[in-house]
Amino acid sequence: MKTLLMIMVALSLSGCGSIISRTLPGQGEGRQYYPGVRWDLRDTPWRYVTILDLPLSLIFDTLLLPIDAHHGPYE
Repeated sequence: MKTLLMIMVALSLSGCGSIISRTLPGQGEGRQYYPGVRWDLRDTPWRYVTILDLPLSLIFDTLLLPIDAHHGPYE
């Protein structure tokens, strides 16, 4: 039961940092490369939960890298 709960939590967080940092105003650090990874690594009380989302945000941000590069250049 505990394993099933952890899998459900991990799936519900999949790509969460990437989506939040791109869609909600004020959640990202502006236009940048890998905003979901940066959002997951920020220093908040939730950092221990968002670290579970880090690998999925890395994959999602990598897939969206051509779109981010089209909107760049960023710092």
